[in-house]
Amino acid sequence: MALLASTSLLLAGLYLRTTSSVQISETPSQAAGHPPVFTLPPSADRGKNILPNIKDPKAIDPQTVCPGYKASNLQDTKDGFTADLDLAGPACNVYGTDVEHLALSVEFQGDDRVHVEIRPRYITPGNETWFLLPEELVPRPSARQAYTPGPNDLTVSWSNDPSFSFTVKRGAIGDTLFSTEGKRLVYEDQFIEFISTLPEDYNLYGLGEVIHGFRLGNNLTRTLFAADVADTIDANIYGSHPVYLDTRYFTVDESGKLTYVANAKDMAAKYVSYTHGVFLRNAHAQEILLQSSGITWRTTGGSIDLYFYSGPKAEDVIRSYQQSTTGLPAMQRYWTLGFHQCRWGYDSWAVLQEVVDNFAKFEIPVETVWCESHSSAPRMGRNDPVRFGYEEGARFLAQLHANHQHYVPIVDSAIYAPNPENPGDAYPPYDRGVEANAFMMNPDGSIYYGAVWPGYTVFPDWVGAVLNGSGAIDWWIDELSRWSEKVAFDGLWIDMSEVASFCVGSCGTGNLTLNPVHPPFGLPGEAGNLVLQYPEGFELTNSSEAVSASSALSTQEAASPTTASPTSSFYRTTPTPGVRNVDWPPYAINNIHGDLAVHAVSPNATHHGGYLEYDFHNMFGHQILNATYRALLKIHEGKRPFIIGRSTFAGSGKWAGHWGGDNAALWAYMYFSIPQALSFSLFGVPMFGVDTCGFGGNSNYELCSRWMQLSAFFPFYRNHNILGAIPQEPYVWASVIDATKTAMRIRYALLPYLYTLMARASLEGSTVMRALAWEFPDEPWLADADRQFMLGRAIMVTPCLEQGASTVRGVFPGVGDGGKKTVWYDWYTGKAVTDEIKPGQNVTIEAPLGHIPVYLRGGSVVPVQGPGMTTTESRRNPWGLIVALDREGFAEGELYLDDGESLEPAAVTWVQFTATNTSITAVPQGDYVDNNTFGNATVMGLAKGPVRMWLNRRVLDHANWQYDQDRAVLLLYGLNHLFPQGAWTDKWEINWE
Repeated sequence: MALLASTSLLLAGLYLRTTSSVQISETPSQAAGHPPVFTLPPSADRGKNILPNIKDPKAIDPQTVCPGYKASNLQDTKDGFTADLDLAGPACNVYGTDVEHLALSVEFQGDDRVHVEIRPRYITPGNETWFLLPEELVPRPSARQAYTPGPNDLTVSWSNDPSFSFTVKRGAIGDTLFSTEGKRLVYEDQFIEFISTLPEDYNLYGLGEVIHGFRLGNNLTRTLFAADVADTIDANIYGSHPVYLDTRYFTVDESGKLTYVANAKDMAAKYVSYTHGVFLRNAHAQEILLQSSGITWRTTGGSIDLYFYSGPKAEDVIRSYQQSTTGLPAMQRYWTLGFHQCRWGYDSWAVLQEVVDNFAKFEIPVETVWCESHSSAPRMGRNDPVRFGYEEGARFLAQLHANHQHYVPIVDSAIYAPNPENPGDAYPPYDRGVEANAFMMNPDGSIYYGAVWPGYTVFPDWVGAVLNGSGAIDWWIDELSRWSEKVAFDGLWIDMSEVASFCVGSCGTGNLTLNPVHPPFGLPGEAGNLVLQYPEGFELTNSSEAVSASSALSTQEAASPTTASPTSSFYRTTPTPGVRNVDWPPYAINNIHGDLAVHAVSPNATHHGGYLEYDFHNMFGHQILNATYRALLKIHEGKRPFIIGRSTFAGSGKWAGHWGGDNAALWAYMYFSIPQALSFSLFGVPMFGVDTCGFGGNSNYELCSRWMQLSAFFPFYRNHNILGAIPQEPYVWASVIDATKTAMRIRYALLPYLYTLMARASLEGSTVMRALAWEFPDEPWLADADRQFMLGRAIMVTPCLEQGASTVRGVFPGVGDGGKKTVWYDWYTGKAVTDEIKPGQNVTIEAPLGHIPVYLRGGSVVPVQGPGMTTTESRRNPWGLIVALDREGFAEGELYLDDGESLEPAAVTWVQFTATNTSITAVPQGDYVDNNTFGNATVMGLAKGPVRMWLNRRVLDHANWQYDQDRAVLLLYGLNHLFPQGAWTDKWEINWE
C-alpha cells in the first residue's frame, strides 16, 4: 500500500538529497494479520547515478590541461628545506578550484624517515580542515632525534624542469624511491593529484582495506572510502590505510654492484632486497591507481602530507611506521587469545547457554561467546527484556565468569531516535545525547536523522567532540558505563562504524512518528529471502540433491521482486570557482555504492564547530574506537580494553583489533583471509581475524574443518555466521570436531608464544603474522607468497585451501642460504623435512582432511604450556619448551610474563632461552612470579643422543629423557619435581654429553 508523502517529509526536503514517496509496506511479522507499519522503501537508499572518473572515457586527464607549479624562495632549515610553489600558468580548475600558492616543506625526521609536505601557503579562516587533517584526530609524526646522515639515509631533491617535481632516493645505493619528475602537480580544493614512476614489475603491499592478493600488482585502483558492504573483491570496504611497502630485489655482482631485477626468479643468482614505505597522512576519500608505469595518487581534499620510511627491511619499515606515526598496538588481555564463538541469531540467554553447554559436551575449548541480538532492534545500552532480561543475564554471566569464560556484545554505531509522540518508546540514551550536543547535525544546526537497524537514528559527533568540545565522548563513556552495570560484558564489538545509514540524507527529519521497524531490504532467513544456497562445490559429491537445491533457488528468485536496472544517464557536476560541491564532487571516486551519500551519512552532515562530514567520513570508525577505549578504561579500571571494530584508519590498532568483515562461506575467502591478515600486520593491527567458516551463505564440514584449523593460527580466532544460514559451530560435524581439537591443542599450547609476540608488537611495533617475504627478504620468488605465512619467526603454517584436495603445495624458505641454510621441522613428528629441498621449490605436502601442516624454523626456542579448556586453565599448566636447532646446533627464543590483564602491569618477567646441541639455558629477568613448574622439553635436530644429562649440575635420571635416533629428537619429561618454586624463579641450565 502506498500513501502520499506527509507534509513533514516534504518539509524535510532541505536535508533529503534525493526524495521518494513514503510507503506503508508489510514486513514478515505483519503479514500474519498484524497492522501494517512504516518501512523505508528501497528507493530511500538510492542516490544519483554516478559514473566514476576512472570508468569514464570522457573524463578530463588533469595532466593534459593543468600547468603545474614553479618552486622559488628555497630556504634551508635545521632538518631540511622549504620553498614556495606558485601556479605555473592559468588555473585549470578541472575538478575544483586551483590553489595558486603552495608551501613545500621537507624535514628529515630521523635517519630512516623523511617528511615531505605540500599545503596551501595561505588558508582562509574557516576552511582549515579542507586541507589540514587536525593533529587532535591524527597526530603528526615529529623528529625523534637530530638527523645525522647514515648508510641508509634518504635524500630529497627538486626540479622546476618543466614544472615543479620532487624525488626521494635511497642514498646508500642511489635507488629512486619516489619521483614526480615529468608529471604535473595538481592541487585544488576538491582534487589533488601527484604521480610517481615505479620500477618495472614492482612489488607493492598495503593500501587497504581491500580484498585482494597480498601483492597488489600493477593493474589495480584502490578506493579509500569507508563503506558498509560485504567483502567485495577489489572494492572499497571498511577501512582506510593509505600506506604501502615497496620491496625491490637486486642482484649483486663480484664487485658488489647492485642491479635491479624485475620478476626475479633465477634460483642460482644472489639477491638482496630493499624495502621502503610510504604513508599519506590524509583522511579524505582517495584513489590510488597502480599501473605499469607507476602510482597515481588522487584525493578529494586535504594536503600532500607524505612520510617515507627507508627500512631497509619490511620489519624495519613497519616498526618505524608504528613507533613514529600511528602509535603502537594495544596490548591484549591473555583471555582474548582464546577461541570466540558468535552467530547472528543467538536470540536469548538460553540459546547462549546451550551453545556453551555444547562446547563443554564435545570437549572443545570456548573462551568467549558473542551476542549480536541483545535487543529486538539493536540499541546501545538496552537489552530485550524478554529474551535478554537483566536478571537472567546476571545469572548466566556469573556462571560464565565462574568458568573463566567471557561475553562480548555488539554495539552499533548509530543511536535510536524514538517516536516523540509515543511515551512508551522513550529512549533515555538518546535524550541524554541530545542534551549533551552529542550528535551530528544538518547544515541548519538541527539533528541529522538517518536510518539503520533500530529505525531512525542519530550519529555521535566524534569530530565535534575532539575539535570543538561537544559532548559525544563523555556521553558515550557514561552510556556504556550505565549499561555495564546491568550487563557485565568483558569487551565490546563495534559494528556499522563506516558510518552506515540505510537512507540518503536526513530522512528522519520531521518523520520520527513514522519510525520504520524494518530496513529497506530483506533480511537473511525471512520469507522470500531464505538462505537456500548449498555449500560451494556441493554438486561434486551430492549431485541429485544439488539439482533439487538449484530448482528451489530458481523458484525463489523467480518469485522475488526485481529492481530496475540503473539508467545509462549519469550525473556529473562541474566545479564552480570558490565553491565546494561536497554532495557530488566534480571528481567521482569509484565508490562501491556510487553516490557518496548512499548507505552512509551524507557528506553535508555537519559536526559541531561547522566541520563537514565530507572532510571526515573516513574518521568515524577510528574515533568511535577511541571513545570506546576510553569508556572501557573507566568500566574496567586498570584493565586493558578489548575492542574489535569494523571501520579502521591509520592508528586504530592502538585502541582495538579488527575482524575482516562480512566474508562468505567460500573457499576463496578462506584464502583471502591470509593476505588480509598480513596487510593488517603492516597497518599496525595485529589483533586480526576473520569470520571463520564464512559469514554469508552455508558452510560445510570440509570448508569448516580447513578454516577452523587455519584460523587457529590467527591472533583473533572467531567463528561467526549469518542469520538464516545453517549452523556452523565446530561441534555440528564430527570431522570438524576432530579437526578443531587438533588445531586448538596446538594453538592453546602456543598461547605463551603468541602472547609474547603480542607483547613485542605492543612494545616496539613488531609483527605477529608475517609474510614469508618479510622473514626471508633475499628470496624474490616469495614476493607474492600469500598462501603460507609465519607466526612470529618460529612457526610456518601451510594450510590446504582447495576443496577436495588431500595435499598442498608449499615452499620452504631459506633452504638455499649456502652452508647456513634454514632447516624446517614437522610440528607433529619433530623430524627435519628440508634436507633435499631446493630454493624456491614447490613441494607437495600431505594434508588429509583434519591435518594442517605446521613447521618449526631451525634456530627457535618456543615456550609452551599444556592446553586446557580455557586460557585460565592453560595458564595453570606446567611449562615446556620446544627447541628447533639450526644447522650449527643453536637456537634462541623468549617468553613474556605478566598478570595477563593490567593496563600497566605491576610486575613483568622476560625469560631468554638459548640452546645448543649440548644444552638448554633459561635466564629470567623481572619480578612477575609464576609458580607453574617446568615439565618437559623437546629438542629437534640433535644428531647424536646423550649418554648423561644434568640440571644445574644435578644428574638427571635416565627415566627423564629419551632419544629417538630416526627422528633425531631428544625428549625430556617428568621434570616437575625439580622446579618446586616454579620454572622461572631462577636461571637454570640443562646440559648433556
